[in-house]
Amino acid sequence: MEKKKIVIANWKMKLNVKDSLELAQKYAETITEIADKEVAVCPSEIVLTEIKNIIKDSPVKLGAQNVFWEDAGSYTGEISASMLQEVGCEYAIIGHSERRENLLENYEMIHQKIKAILDHSQIIPVLCVGESLKDKELEKQDYVIIEQLQQSFSGVKLLPNQQVIVAYEPIWAIGTGQVIKPQDAENMHEIIIAALVDLFGVDIVKNQFRIIYGGSVNNKNAKDFKALDNIDGFLVGGASLKAEEFLEIIKAL
Repeated sequence: MEKKKIVIANWKMKLNVKDSLELAQKYAETITEIADKEVAVCPSEIVLTEIKNIIKDSPVKLGAQNVFWEDAGSYTGEISASMLQEVGCEYAIIGHSERRENLLENYEMIHQKIKAILDHSQIIPVLCVGESLKDKELEKQDYVIIEQLQQSFSGVKLLPNQQVIVAYEPIWAIGTGQVIKPQDAENMHEIIIAALVDLFGVDIVKNQFRIIYGGSVNNKNAKDFKALDNIDGFLVGGASLKAEEFLEIIKAL
């Protein structure tokens, strides 16, 4: 099966309800011809249902920015994978670096979230991995990424119909305007692929995983990644808040 490249918009907590719905409408109007790619938008939980209705006739798919690891129970403020699927989510971001840093989310939690999504829904998990500036300066990024993947996927078994996306997002590049050199991103994606092959085997990685890049992607630098072999798409933050710029990134891939 040929894997389509994918571009995922992560709106974070940047927009209020009114602005979210207006931007979703712009997505629906501007993102129309993407037969050779997949596109998804991950807005705040509070607008998931309304945005699903807005984009239902467009090729844009719905995703969530987070998920909890239990399917039901006394977990105030959380939302389960089955709930996300019920409102139409097809993707869920797991373990974004901002959650790891600001909410002390660790890879034990991330591991549980991945298992919950795979066990209780047809949602595709989008696992975020990436090194800090300190890791980079100490040249530990390879070790850090491999350890993150091992902690996330240890003991996880994929059924033949299940897909997973790994988003490589060097923490030092997120929201800073800095972007990794395309060849360096390619090298890191090769390391990710090798680590996944150790965990799952060549065939599963080839057919069921996509590796995407996140970290200050915009309409100016996106085209530099197009020709690279091991980059299957983008996780886009700030540049996804303007429909026209986001469309340019989609076209550039």
